[in-house]
Amino acid sequence: MSASTSTTKPTDARSLVAKLWNYCNVLRDDGVSTIDYVEQLTYLLFLKMAHEQVNRPFNKATELTDVAKRWQVLLDSDAAALEDAYRETLHDLGQQPGTLGVIFRKAQNRIQDPAKLKRLIVDLIDKQEWSSESVDVKGDAYEELLHKSAEDVKSGAGQYFTPRDLITAMVDCVQPTAADTIADPACGTGGFLLAAHRFISGHSTHLNPDERAALGEGTITGTEIVDGTARLAAMNMLIHGIGRPDGESPIAVKDALAEAPARHPSVVLANPPFGVKSSITVIGEDGRTGRETISYNRDDFWTTTTNKQLNFVQHIASMLAIPGRAAVVVPDNVLFEGGAGETVRKRLLNQFDVHTLLRLPTGIFYAGGVKANVLFFDKKTARPGQPWTDTLWVYDFRVGQHFTLKQNPLRREHLDDFVACYRPGEPRTNRVETERFRPFTYDQLIKRDKVNLDITWLKDPALDDADSQLPPEVIAREIVEDLEAALSEFAAIAEALSGPKDTPEQN
Repeated sequence: MSASTSTTKPTDARSLVAKLWNYCNVLRDDGVSTIDYVEQLTYLLFLKMAHEQVNRPFNKATELTDVAKRWQVLLDSDAAALEDAYRETLHDLGQQPGTLGVIFRKAQNRIQDPAKLKRLIVDLIDKQEWSSESVDVKGDAYEELLHKSAEDVKSGAGQYFTPRDLITAMVDCVQPTAADTIADPACGTGGFLLAAHRFISGHSTHLNPDERAALGEGTITGTEIVDGTARLAAMNMLIHGIGRPDGESPIAVKDALAEAPARHPSVVLANPPFGVKSSITVIGEDGRTGRETISYNRDDFWTTTTNKQLNFVQHIASMLAIPGRAAVVVPDNVLFEGGAGETVRKRLLNQFDVHTLLRLPTGIFYAGGVKANVLFFDKKTARPGQPWTDTLWVYDFRVGQHFTLKQNPLRREHLDDFVACYRPGEPRTNRVETERFRPFTYDQLIKRDKVNLDITWLKDPALDDADSQLPPEVIAREIVEDLEAALSEFAAIAEALSGPKDTPEQN
C-alpha cells in the first residue's frame, strides 16, 4: 500500500473552503444538500487525518491503524467497489466507542454516484495534507463550511448555528480561564465551546503543561441530542485540537434534560433549542405531571413545564458549580410567560445573582421569527433569607437596530458598546447607566406583574421621524418575523390544548 501524497497546500482557510465548497455545487444536482455534503466531508476528513497520523515517520503504534487502513481501501477501490467499501466503513466505525462512535454513529452515504464519490476522495481530500495545516487554518475552514451549511434554509441546519460574533461577545463578557470547566448542554456544532477554548488560549500566556493538556481534553464538554449535529460538533472540536480521535469524545450524544447532571462545570455557555413544546415532561419538586406520555423525574427542578427553554434554564441552574457563571440565549417567552415561567424567574432571582440581560435585535438568527435575549447569571453559596440578585442591568440592543443575514449581518463591533458597558472583569459597581443600559433593583423586578423581565423603555426613532423611515425590505422582514413568532406561539398553545390528558400511572 502506498501512502497518500500531498500536492496542494492552501495557504489560508478561505482557499481551502473554496476548494471544498466548489464541489458541493456538482453534488447538489444529485440531491445532496449542503448539510449532507458537510457530513460526508466530515467522515472523509476524519479517515484522511487518521491515515496521515498513522503514516507519519517514526510514528508508534496507534489505535487508529485500522481506521487508517480504511482510507487506503477507499483510495484503492475502483468506482464499482467504492460504494460498498464506503458503506461498510461507515457502518463498522459507527459501532465503535468514543470519538469514532460519535462521528460515525448512524452515518450514511449520501453521494450515490460512485464516480463523484471517487473524485471527492482522490482529487479533493487526498491531495491535501491536512495534518500539516495549522489548527487555525483547518479550524477556520471547517467553521466556514458549517457557516455555509447554516445558510441553507431548506435543510434546517441554521437552527443549530448561533451567530459567531454574538458568541464571541458573550465569551468576552464571561471571560473563562484555564481554571474553569466549561460546558454547553445544547451545543449544536460547538460554537460556544470553541470560542471559550480560543479565549483561554489567547489570554493565558503562561499555561503549564497540565493546564494545556486539560484544555485539550476534559475541561471543555458539550451535549447534543441530534446525531448529525453531534458528529459535526465532535469533528469541529477535534480539528481545533480538542479531544483525541482515538479517545473519549468531548461531545455526549443524549438528551441533556433526561437526567440530573453528573458534572458541575464552573462556566455554562448555551443557546438551547427554540420552540415552546418539549418532547418530554419534567416532573419538578412541585410534583405536577405534564401531558406528555414520556416523563422524566427531575426533583432538582423548581417546576414542571413542557417549555424547553424554561427546562433548560432550570437544568443550567442545577448543573452550575458553586461558584459558577452562565450566559444563556433565551427567547422572549422565558422573560414574560406566566405559570411555570414566573416560578422559574422568582427562583432564579432569589437563588442566583441575575445581573445582566442583553435584548437582541431581530434578523441575526437563521431560524425565523426569533426574538431572543442573553441572560447572564452567577451561582454562589446560598444566603438564606436574602435574595442573591441585587440589581439586573438591562441593555436594549433591539430598539432601533435592524440586521439581515446577508445585506447587513451582525458583526462583533456592533456589540462593542454592550461589552464596554458590561465591564468584564470589573466590579459591577463600576457600571454606568446609559441610554441603552439601565439598572433595575430586585425590589423593582419582583413587584412587576408575573415578575416580567421583558423590560423596554426606548422608542424606535424611525417610528417618529418621517425622514428616517426604514427600507421596505427591512419593514417586510420584521413583519414576517413577528408573524412567524406569533404563529409559533399559537401552534404551541393549540398543541397543548389538544394534547392527551393525564392518565393514571400503570403498575
